[in-house]
Amino acid sequence: MRSEQEYVEYVRARMPWLRRLAYRLCGQWSAADDLVQECLVALYRHWRKASAADSIDAYVRTMLVHAYLAERERFWNRRVRPVADVVGPSTAPLAGAEGRVDLLAALTKLSRGQRAVLVLRYWEDLDVAQTAAALGCSTGTVKSQTSYAIATLRRLLPNYVLGGSNTP
Repeated sequence: MRSEQEYVEYVRARMPWLRRLAYRLCGQWSAADDLVQECLVALYRHWRKASAADSIDAYVRTMLVHAYLAERERFWNRRVRPVADVVGPSTAPLAGAEGRVDLLAALTKLSRGQRAVLVLRYWEDLDVAQTAAALGCSTGTVKSQTSYAIATLRRLLPNYVLGGSNTP
């Protein structure tokens, strides 16, 4: 029972972080909540292995990202995919509420893999190696997908300033 109590304590402490990460990946709170629930069920089943990992957060982040990426393989998702339009242009830096809405809309236009790379690199502040580990790919793949994703965002948001070390 000690193991179950540790699981509950971990989930209670990390739930806000898990929901934010899932939302950044999915772009919708309802989908994020579903993703978190799926991840927590898997985490419960594998708690012994997860709690023995060097970093439980890294283990759980990887589980969440893999669940998100696996979502595209499901029948329903291949049939029905909501699409958000990118909102009108602005000459301002990509900051503030309006810029955030535009960025989130533009992120929906990216592939799941590219979106996951940007979320992990720029919102979760992981380095290339950590991102590659979370995605289960090479560092070269992370670099190329980051480059392609940023180029796509620049095309989708031509009148915004995209730049800086922590801004896609």
